[in-house]
Formats: sequence, structure tokens, C-alpha cells
Amino acid sequence: MTEVPAPPAAGPRRDIPRVGHLHTLKRLLHARAERIDMLSTLREMFDAHGPVVQAKMGPIRFVYLFGPDANRTVLFDRDGIFSAAKPWNAIMGRIFPNGLLLRDGVDHKHHRKIMSQAFKRPFLREYGERMNAMIEEGIAGWGARGAAFRAFPAFKELTLDMAATIFIGADLGPATQRMNRAFEDMVAASMSRVRLRIPGLEFYRGLQGRNFMIDYLSELVGKKRSSDGRDMFSRLCHAETEEGEGFADQEVIDHMIFLMMAAHDTTTSTLSSLTYELAVQPEWQERVREESLALGGAIGFDDLDRLPALTWVMKETLRRYPPLPVIPRIATAGFPFGGFVVPENAMVVVAPIHTHHMTAWWSDPFRFDPGRFAPDRAEDERHTHSWIPFGAGPHHCVGRRFAELQVKAIVHQLVQRYRWSVPEGYAMPVQQAPISKPRDGLPLTLAPIA
Repeated sequence: MTEVPAPPAAGPRRDIPRVGHLHTLKRLLHARAERIDMLSTLREMFDAHGPVVQAKMGPIRFVYLFGPDANRTVLFDRDGIFSAAKPWNAIMGRIFPNGLLLRDGVDHKHHRKIMSQAFKRPFLREYGERMNAMIEEGIAGWGARGAAFRAFPAFKELTLDMAATIFIGADLGPATQRMNRAFEDMVAASMSRVRLRIPGLEFYRGLQGRNFMIDYLSELVGKKRSSDGRDMFSRLCHAETEEGEGFADQEVIDHMIFLMMAAHDTTTSTLSSLTYELAVQPEWQERVREESLALGGAIGFDDLDRLPALTWVMKETLRRYPPLPVIPRIATAGFPFGGFVVPENAMVVVAPIHTHHMTAWWSDPFRFDPGRFAPDRAEDERHTHSWIPFGAGPHHCVGRRFAELQVKAIVHQLVQRYRWSVPEGYAMPVQQAPISKPRDGLPLTLAPIA
């Protein structure tokens, strides 16, 4: 594994380069356009100023650190000086309070230890077995929709149904659309500039979505406490540390809301981007199909490593379209990086989407090329933190293997049932933040395989 030298232990106290034009920062932080194309502004900042760039908006000092060494420094957090709770609470604390991402230190470790029990290998095997019938039923009628088929809402409905069954142990039925809308409103509200409880505003809709989810889950928590259900909700109700410590009812509800959002929104994002790339790269679609047809049927958790081509395609999709384009932290102490001293209380931002497109680490990074993850190339192994779609360090995604299982299980069945394409000349319009997604729903034409 090749790595560039680590940043110096202490750097000269030079002034950190500043963003040259205030409108550039405003675009990055606030403008709707930057939800669409955050990468271009990040590249402009890096190209103009290098790997350490600062900017100030009101009382907040932002310091952008670029590259895999920055990712390692901030996310691995060897000295325990970077708070995830402070920035994420400011961003989404009123919509997704008390989620695992919004906790630090001993508190985070305690909650993660309890929650990780719901993602143990035997449970992942169970979840996989329960997924397959739902996938088969869910995708069965897609080919009949013709040119009216939109992949993004179809994946969103399917993954929410799966999350409801596996996470909650419930068939949503008519509530599916209401819950989907609740999650869409909550995610959108996390990016709202105007955070007032005024009917009609984006933030208000997010608060209403949260209230709907609290009411829905609160009616079930008592039953889950007294049951021995196999769903994640029940398991979180019963999960305990070796010392017998578990979650309070509201903690279970808060974790469930955050988990369901993360599980079905990020998976929908990845599935949409992946199917788009396989539509415009038919040779890779056929390669994945041949692999899945050879394995046949449905897959379980123990089959995940038996689909190497699909693994490379998924990794390349996550490189090109990471669900979270940037990751914020608050520095609780000053620290040296890249020849500069970053001050205490700075909002430190690392950017997976930028790292994933750096020519220093990836060959032709704007080209979709799953073969870069094959063992003979292994571009992701050039640095420990050059590929970080699931984050890294203490806050590394607790549901990573569940997400991999869900994406692969769906694509494995999809390629065996359909071939698909996009309209001639079509290029998917992407909104990169807060979670990557196609702005037009992604039109596909699915042709059933005889």
C-alpha cells in the first residue's frame, strides 16, 4: 500500500489560504445550485489554494482539508479532538436528534456497542433470507411500466418496504407513501436555511415528518419490548451491554428513525446511480448479469463475496456518487496539518467526493471504471483513506454490511430478470447533496429477459 508522507507534526504558523471570493463560499454553503454540483466548487477551492483552505461565514470559521491524509487525520481522530456531534446537531439535530452520528466519545461508543448487536452476522443472514421474496415481488411488475418507469422512486418504495419489514417488522401498506414523504421532508429540512416552524416552509415539513414517525413508532415500542420478534426494532428494544444496559424507549425510537432514513435513502441513492451506470455501460451490465446467472436464484449474506464484478461496480458507484459528499467535524483543539495550524473551534470539513476524484489517487477519475477495484489494479489500496463512502474511524457506518447485502441482493435479481437502457443521449442529472440522487427520477426502459 502506497501512502504519501504524513503531515508534519507541527507546522509553521502561516495564515491558512482563504477562499478568494465570498460568492464561492456562499455557493458552497447555501445556494441550491451547490446541492446539485458541490464537487465543482470543491475542485475550484483545491486547485486555487491547495489542500488546506479556510473561509469565514458569520461567526463560523470553515477549514476545508483535502485528500486522503486529511480524511485519515480527521476521521480516524487519533487524539479524540474532532466532534461529530456538534456540527451534525447544528445541521440535523432538530430533525434527527440523538442518532448515532450525533454522538461523541464515550456516549457514542456506548450506543454503538448496543446497536451493533442488531448487525451481527447471524442476524444479517436472517435479514438476507427475508429480503429475497420481497425483492422478487417488488421488481416483478417493473418491466410493464414501459417508458413511464422511473428508477429512483421505484427503488425508494422497494427499499422502504424492505426497511419496514426488516427494521420494524410491519407491512406498511397504505402508509408507504406517507412514510416516504416523511423521510424526504426530513432529509430536505436538514439542509434548510430558514429553520422556522412556519407552515409551508421546508423545515416545517421536516418537523411534521418527524412527528409522524414518532407517533408511528411510539405505538409499537411497548409491543416490541414484550415480544421476541426478529426485526431490528425488537432487537434494539432488547439489546444490552454485558453490564445489562440497554436503550430507553425514546432512544430506541430516535435510533430507529435515523437508521431507517440512512438505510433506505442511501441505498436508494446507490441503486439509482449503479443502474444508471450499467445502462450507459452495457458491457458491464452484461458482465454482472453473466456472473449472477451463473450463481442463479437469490443470494444470501454468505454469497456477497461470490460476485466480484458486482462488488467492483458497487465500489465504483460509491466512489463516483458517495451518498455523503462532505463530512463535517468541529475541532475541539487546535492541530497541525499540511504546514498550518488549524485553530480550535473551526468547522473542519473533509470531502469524500473530492478525494474520490483526485488524479493523484485514481486513474482517469471521472470515468466509470469498475476494473480499478480488481486485484490486479486495486487503486483503492493506494491509501487507507482514499475511498471512504462509508466514512472511517469511530463513526464508520455501522450498517455497511447490511447496505452491501441489500444493494447486491436487489441488483442480483434485477439483472437476471431485465436488461435496461436509458434514452439515447441521456445523462443523469445529479443532485449531490444532502444525499446523492437523480433530479429527474432516472427514466429507464426495462426489457424482460425471456
